[in-house]
Amino acid sequence: MAPLLKPEPGEPLWWVDRLWKQLMERREYADMMRQYYSGDHPLPMIQEKARPGFQRLLKQARSNYVGLVVDATAERLQVDGFRLGKDQRVGDQELWRIWQANSMDADSDLQLTEAVKIGRSFALVAPNPEDESTPLITAEDATQAIVAYEAGSRRRRRAGLKTFIDDWTGDIWTTLFVDGLLFKYRARQQVAGVAGDPRWEPREVPGEDWPAGNPLEVVPLVEIPNRPDLLGEAHSEVEDVLDIQDRINKTLIDRMMAQEFSAFRQRWMTGYEVPTDESGQPIEPFKAAVDRLWVIEDEGVKVGEFSATDLRPYLDSIESDVQHMAARTRTPAQYLLGKLSNVNGETLKATESGLVAKVRQRQRPLGEGVEEVARLALQAAGDPRDLSALEVIWHNPEFRTEGELVDALVKMSTLGVPREALWERWGASQTEIAQWREQADQQASRVLGGDVASLFGPKPDAVAADGNAD
Repeated sequence: MAPLLKPEPGEPLWWVDRLWKQLMERREYADMMRQYYSGDHPLPMIQEKARPGFQRLLKQARSNYVGLVVDATAERLQVDGFRLGKDQRVGDQELWRIWQANSMDADSDLQLTEAVKIGRSFALVAPNPEDESTPLITAEDATQAIVAYEAGSRRRRRAGLKTFIDDWTGDIWTTLFVDGLLFKYRARQQVAGVAGDPRWEPREVPGEDWPAGNPLEVVPLVEIPNRPDLLGEAHSEVEDVLDIQDRINKTLIDRMMAQEFSAFRQRWMTGYEVPTDESGQPIEPFKAAVDRLWVIEDEGVKVGEFSATDLRPYLDSIESDVQHMAARTRTPAQYLLGKLSNVNGETLKATESGLVAKVRQRQRPLGEGVEEVARLALQAAGDPRDLSALEVIWHNPEFRTEGELVDALVKMSTLGVPREALWERWGASQTEIAQWREQADQQASRVLGGDVASLFGPKPDAVAADGNAD
């Protein structure tokens, strides 16, 4: 077989090889973060011939606190809509229709959770051949997608690669987005070579040009990063507390070993000759029970017991590590420890202030990616409006009681805040706001038409007069 020629930089195969290798390197990080999130933490090295009971103890000695850290942040990241332009007081109904048509009101929660969990997620936008007004948006996993940026930029996408495994053949399928074109390749599993070094060959689709044109003319694959740095790397929320989780698991192992072997008081006896059976095997002289009494006639016999191992230091050590994790991740300690008693509303709000501030900070880089997805969707739909001022409407990450929220909204209304903005602060969806606005407009039209009774009903004196007339 003739040796394969190495592609020149900038050629499609060069991009595929480069992005594929980077994706394989990222998968190791993503797999580790997912393993910790799901509670499948690595165990200490043990021999395969170790006692089954000991192996069972090790598997039980894992308590998944990092999963709670991720969930506490992700559950407060919710896209409620989009606002297009500074003059638009409420969410854009057309964009929200496209968003819902692609089930992104639900999938965006999964997308943001993945970003918080493993550092990044992706979205792919494509024209819809069946309905030009409703382009396709799909949430993509960070182990199946990657983008490259222009030199010196963290935002302008130069190329993108989407990969997946074909269910029927097991082949690796990829789509490369570069230079306004789509290059589709595949690598057969049986000749893929070592991991990360597949042999790519064109994957032609009947009725489609190769390479195919890209209607959007830009890379339609968008990265949604969590905690990005200036070098363009994104980070999981649990990346820097894995050692604390390992310490907690180690303490749990020690505690369970103590429970298994030294949590019961061991008794000792001196000066007593243990009886034996006919074969010379010792016989247990006493049987412990609530309704039994031990009687020893020999006055020279002494009986005592060793104290049980105190488990409190183990529990205190775990609680201390959990508090360290809570402080480092700004997760309220009561979320991780489950302790909450005699706490008033102000104190509870103060304990969650760090988490709320963190979520608001995370919303900014995550929102940039979500906004880019929305822009591409409107562009694919042929929307002629200026899309530069588009912004995400995030759900308020601060939890308030209904009474506190109503009181705050009433005070805001006295300052002239528009009603739609108050409904948005209340937490109403864009669909609800549209319905409420329509109902409010209908009521206003009745007032202008003189039909006041349709809003407030007949006056009490009129009702009394009607009653007397009857």
